[in-house]
Order: sequence, then C-alpha cells, then structure tokens
Amino acid sequence: MQTTDHDEEKAIVDHVYEALIDQRLAPGTKLSESAMCEAFGVGRMRVRRALLLLSNRQLVDLVPNRGAYVARPTAKQARDIFQARLLIEPSIARFAVEQASTAQLKRLEAHLLKESAAHQSANRGEAIKLSGQFHTALAEMAGNSVLEHTVKDLVTRSSLIIGMFGHAGVVNCRDDEHAGLVQAFRSGDANLAHDLMALHITHIKDHLELNKTNQPQRNLTELFKKLK
Repeated sequence: MQTTDHDEEKAIVDHVYEALIDQRLAPGTKLSESAMCEAFGVGRMRVRRALLLLSNRQLVDLVPNRGAYVARPTAKQARDIFQARLLIEPSIARFAVEQASTAQLKRLEAHLLKESAAHQSANRGEAIKLSGQFHTALAEMAGNSVLEHTVKDLVTRSSLIIGMFGHAGVVNCRDDEHAGLVQAFRSGDANLAHDLMALHITHIKDHLELNKTNQPQRNLTELFKKLK
C-alpha cells in the first residue's frame, strides 16, 4: 500500500508522542528539522507539518526565526494539567467500569502484568510508556473518542511535566495503584474506581517539585531512528 503524505506526518507525530511519553525528549529540547528529516527520511515540509500538529496540541513551541522546541510547561501549566486530569479521569474510570466488556477487562489485566514486570525489572522507559497507556486504555474502554484523545494529550503533557519537575528516577504512576483500579473493575465498583483514580492522580501531582528544572539533551537523529 502506498504511503500518503498524511501517513508520513502521522508517523512523525506518533514517534514524537512516544518519545515524550517515555521521557526521552526533555522539555526545552530543540527539534532540529534537519535531524528529523534524516531520521525519518522525509522532506522538510513533512517535518514542519508534523511539528505544527504537535504545536496545536501544545506539545511543541514554534519560535519565529529560531525553530521548534519541546514545550517547557510552567508550574502554573503543570497545576492546570493535573487539575484537568482530576476533573476528567475519575469520571472516565467510572464510565469505563460501567462500559467494560469481559474481553476489555482481560486486556487491561494483561497490560497490568506487563507494567508490573517492567517495574520489577527496573525498565523505567517501558514502565513509563505502559503507565501512560494504562490511562489511555481506560479512556478507550469508556467508549468516548473525544475523551480518549483528550486523555492521550494530557498524559503526554504530564510526561513533560514529570520530566521537568519530577524526582530523578520516578515513573509517572505506581503499578500498585493501577492494580487497585483493576480490582475495582473486577468487582464492578464504579464509584470505587472513581475515588481511586482521583487519589492516584493526586499522588502523581503531589510528587512534583514545581520549582525544579531538568533538561538533559539527546541526539535527535539517533533517538528517532531507534524509535522507528
């Protein structure tokens, strides 16, 4: 099947998303067009359109005459993101329990096992990725594509925030709290799922140091080639 321009741009956006969720791209990192063209084997127009899509989602800052940079959330933006998550995700957890099929619950349990294995093997990158996917999986189970898209963006922006304000070595989520949520799904307790998710998001927020910055740089060409 022939690859379209849209497919190429979406692939770039998806790879940047993955790098952000994995915290492989630090806030403030310059996204060199030439490095991205080399990594993805596309022209500058494709890269620029992908960067514009990411900018529209507030994941990339486009600075006139300087280029594109991974967004650097402020402490105020960090608080706003987690306030939004607290307003949205507990309700999603409740809806997801009410909507979940047996097959979806089994997939969620399998995902939790992978997440637990990543924590036990100290595979921080995999644990971070799986933690984010857990939250988007619940939004998918709730059966609302708008909420699913919103949560994906919030989780990705949270990874930027945690990369900037979190303690060194800390993963976005604790797998034992995810396990508690899965148990609420097993018992069909929608209200418990709501309360556990609210507590879970609060715990993540409370582990941030909002006066701290941290931005190690990475070789973009090598990073994106590994992700492809």
